[in-house]
Amino acid sequence: MVHDVIIIGGSYSGLSAALQLGRARRDVLIIDEGQRRNRFASHSHGFLTQDGVDPAVIADNARAQVMKYPTIQFLSGRADSAVRLKADHSSGAAFEIVASGQSHFARRLLLATGVRDILPDISGLPERWGKSVFHCPYCHGYELERGEIGVIAASALSMHHALMLPDWGPTTFLVNGAFEPDAEQRDALAARGVKVESMPIREIFGHADIRLTDSRELSFTGLFALARFELTSPIAETMGLDLEEGPLGSVIKTDPMKETSMAGVFACGDAARPMASVALAVGDGNLAGAGLHRSLMFGSI
Repeated sequence: MVHDVIIIGGSYSGLSAALQLGRARRDVLIIDEGQRRNRFASHSHGFLTQDGVDPAVIADNARAQVMKYPTIQFLSGRADSAVRLKADHSSGAAFEIVASGQSHFARRLLLATGVRDILPDISGLPERWGKSVFHCPYCHGYELERGEIGVIAASALSMHHALMLPDWGPTTFLVNGAFEPDAEQRDALAARGVKVESMPIREIFGHADIRLTDSRELSFTGLFALARFELTSPIAETMGLDLEEGPLGSVIKTDPMKETSMAGVFACGDAARPMASVALAVGDGNLAGAGLHRSLMFGSI
């Protein structure tokens, strides 16, 4: 069969797009391998009606609601490839997607594949990611109850983190050899009451404690670190889609209605925007669903 839309990625943005399409009575196949970016966090914040809810619960509830629509199907697995078919393909499909060795066909394609965080190479950090080491102050800062906060530098971009976080608690900027703040930057940090610690980090231990290379130990309520990211799937690149390079990684370039540089291929969520949150992903998916529906009604590829 030929689906109206195949969605690769069934997390918040992909499900949000599917909901719009299901309500438009369009035939949709969602392919998802179950690797949400925020699977390490126990609570999600900043999303109206869902503040403080386990992100796994939000995802499970979303999937249950979406799957009530009879024209939507869900396939657990990884999409290995996607190709554009010739216009005169006998099936009438525009795209062939291979997942778990089986081909699936669609008139339109949505990439909601998400991204993968590339964590700083610091002993003890990966196992605390999303628990006591975070990347988003808006998502996790409030719950630290104005306790001591450490910001681990990854580059000069970490200045933004260090200057933000005093609004959530007393802040120490752990430069960790990533860069050396100049006089103007040090003045800006001092104006915000930020302490600067230049000694490199040996390890993170306990809840959010830092052991420096000179053996001093610093205790924090929470730590923040910038992580670079990469697309979780190579499909956008193998299809030749245009990407946009940002300060922390590349995302798929889209127009205002979420269509990519290839007609009929749309993208949404973390894979298609540099700023990330559950609320933004849901909104982005909603817009992509509307864009896909409009393309199916009026577009030709």
